[in-house]
Amino acid sequence: MVKKIKLYKNFDIKKFDKKSIILIGNFDGLHIGHQKLFNFANKYKNKFKLKIGVITFDPIPKMFFNPNFKNYRISNLEEKINFLTRCNVDFIINKKFDLSFSKTSYYDFIKKIIFKKINPEFIFVSNNFKFGNKREGNVNSLIKYSKSFDYKVVKPAPLKKKSKVISSTLIRKLLIKGKLKLANKYLNRNWSIIGKVRVGRKMGRKIGFPTCNIDIKDYVIAKPGVYSVKIQIGKNKKYLKGIANLGYRPTFNQKKILLEVNIFNFSKNIYLKKIKVEFIKFIRAERKFRNINQLKKQIDKDIFDCKRVKI
Repeated sequence: MVKKIKLYKNFDIKKFDKKSIILIGNFDGLHIGHQKLFNFANKYKNKFKLKIGVITFDPIPKMFFNPNFKNYRISNLEEKINFLTRCNVDFIINKKFDLSFSKTSYYDFIKKIIFKKINPEFIFVSNNFKFGNKREGNVNSLIKYSKSFDYKVVKPAPLKKKSKVISSTLIRKLLIKGKLKLANKYLNRNWSIIGKVRVGRKMGRKIGFPTCNIDIKDYVIAKPGVYSVKIQIGKNKKYLKGIANLGYRPTFNQKKILLEVNIFNFSKNIYLKKIKVEFIKFIRAERKFRNINQLKKQIDKDIFDCKRVKI
């Protein structure tokens, strides 16, 4: 049975959720660095018999301040909540990040929000944590006022692999470069996109290769190309094997990024249904073909290669 998690949209939490362990951050992707942090927090939870709460923000502040960061997320809010549930979190404060909130000074955040509203026992943060108007607050700011406002700051050492800190930024870079295998390793699972199947131009159907079209919204754009994937439809836990093209479809002179998925041995109508696409292996980069026949030959080869991939 999946644990029920309490989701708050503001800082007005119930009295029984105060004096908890609080982790603050975007936690985009919930990678192995985050997982290490939550494992550490769970040791405190068991030792001190406390709840774990998370303060996170939507949209991600960097996306709010920079409109050019449209395609940025590793995972969407639904996935984040699912991952946090698996991390044994008791409640989440998903604060809407807007202009008004962005102007909160770091001191007001500590006094008026952390102390007066959340009143935590412990605060877990990474060393590079910044907060408050113009990002003027940091870990040292939290430590400076910890005695005055009755909380303790815990800042575990970051997880490193080959001298590199495991971070959401690193994983985005790996996905963009097509290094899916390493990105999946650092996520400790397959990177995935969740979206609704929408009606497209039916170009795939016209060449004997019907696809489900998914708008990737604000997900990070991984390296355009062909991927071996596995798919879940709706709430059905069964995985179906398939092939996906994430790209701009240069052969058809298209310019908008689109995720197209062909599910092997599947012919049901799933328009407007939510599907989850897990990326297993990067097969090849996207390229423009001289004609449709050349494209069809390549698709046949891609399908052959994808069917050989274990899911």
